[in-house]
Amino acid sequence: MPRTFVKIIMTGLLSVLGHFACADVVVVVSDGSPVRTLSATQLADIYLGRLTYLSEGEAIVPIDQAEQTQAHSDFYQHYLGRTPAQIRSHWSRLIFTGRGQPPRAVNSHAALVEAVTRNPNAIGYMDAEAVPDGLRVVDIEF
Repeated sequence: MPRTFVKIIMTGLLSVLGHFACADVVVVVSDGSPVRTLSATQLADIYLGRLTYLSEGEAIVPIDQAEQTQAHSDFYQHYLGRTPAQIRSHWSRLIFTGRGQPPRAVNSHAALVEAVTRNPNAIGYMDAEAVPDGLRVVDIEF
């Protein structure tokens, strides 16, 4: 087998496995939220500060996890296709020009659950197996 063919196969396999590894992070809202489904573009726009209201006129408040967490890295890589460094750069530019502030970040799973549960307009992300009662997983359409 030529080396190029093997490299193509291995790259494809690693890409697919990476996709499944990141798929363990889900987007969540409180049970009281009207949000049931979002497109990947809407989700990216919410977390990049370009979308603050949904089409129904409802405000949307993104809650971020601390940058040091695996969920943070997995979320931005899987759903937005960006690294934490690219996200830092994005927000640095917006802050410098006065055009935005990054989402509020929480330092723990419990703090994320509390923030999203208390505010029906909040949206967050967490490990799929950690979603408690009171939160609902949002379907993301790619």
